[in-house]
Amino acid sequence: MPYLGAHESVSQGLHLAFDRIDQVGGEALQIFTRNQRQWNPKPLSPAEIEQFQAARAAHEGMIVASHASYLVNLASSRQDLRQKSITAFVEELRRCHQLAIPFVVMHPGSHTGDGAEAGLARFVSALDETIEAADSRTMVLVETTAGQGTGLGSRFEEIAWIRQRSRFPEKIGVCLDTCHIFAAGYDIRSPSSYRAALAEFDRLIGLEHLRFFHLNDSKKGLGSRVDRHEHIGAGCIGIEGFSHLVTDERFKNHAMTLETPKGEDLLEDIENLRLLRGLLPAG
Repeated sequence: MPYLGAHESVSQGLHLAFDRIDQVGGEALQIFTRNQRQWNPKPLSPAEIEQFQAARAAHEGMIVASHASYLVNLASSRQDLRQKSITAFVEELRRCHQLAIPFVVMHPGSHTGDGAEAGLARFVSALDETIEAADSRTMVLVETTAGQGTGLGSRFEEIAWIRQRSRFPEKIGVCLDTCHIFAAGYDIRSPSSYRAALAEFDRLIGLEHLRFFHLNDSKKGLGSRVDRHEHIGAGCIGIEGFSHLVTDERFKNHAMTLETPKGEDLLEDIENLRLLRGLLPAG
C-alpha cells in the first residue's frame, strides 16, 4: 500500500530528517532544503551533500520530496518579486538536483488581485524560465490549494491549465493536499463523493500526473477556502475520507506525507500514522 510518512525538520542538519522519520516509523519524507523564510540561504556545502547522501543510502526505497519556500510567488505582477522568486526557485531546484531529490512541491502562488488567468499566465512563464535555467532532474509538483484570498491552484482546471501551457509538461506533476481540496470544495468523505472528486481530477489533469500526497484533515468545512490543517480524523474530513485514499489501489506506490500540527517530540506524527495504518487491510 502507499508509502506513509511526514514532513520532518532539518534542524542541525539535512541528514537528521532521516533520523526523525525513523522515530515516527515513516516510509516517505518531505523536507525543506533550506529555511523557507529566507530569500538568500547559503549554498549546500560538500559535507551537507555527503551526509545527506549517506543517510539516503541507508533508507533505500524511501520516497523523498522537498517543499519550496513559502516566499516564492511566480505569479506575482511585481517584477522585483517575480525575479526574486525565480532566482530562489532556481536555487531550490539545483539543491534538489545536488541531493538527488526527485520531487519539489510548490504552491502556484497568488495573482494579487488582477485575476486567475493573468496570474496563471505569469506563473507558467516564470516556471518555464526557472526550469530552463535550473537544468535539474527534479520534477516540480504543483500543489493543490485551498483557494484562500487570491491564491491560485484551488481548481483542478487551473492545475490542468498550467501543465497544458508549459513548455516542459514532462517536468511538471501534481501534489494533492487533502485539506486543501476539501476546503476548495472537493468532497472526499463518502465513497461516492471520493470517486467523483478523483474522476474529476482524472478528467481534467490525468491521474498519471498525480505523484505525491499531503494528508491533512481540515479545521474548516467543505468549500470554506480556508487553509487550516488538523490531525487525521479530528477535523471536518473525518477518518472515513482518508480510508478511501490510503486503500485506493491506484496509489499503492505513492508517497503520502503528513503536514499536521506537531511538537518537537513527534508524538503527533506517530499517532497520525498509526491511525492511517489502521485503515489499511490486514496483511
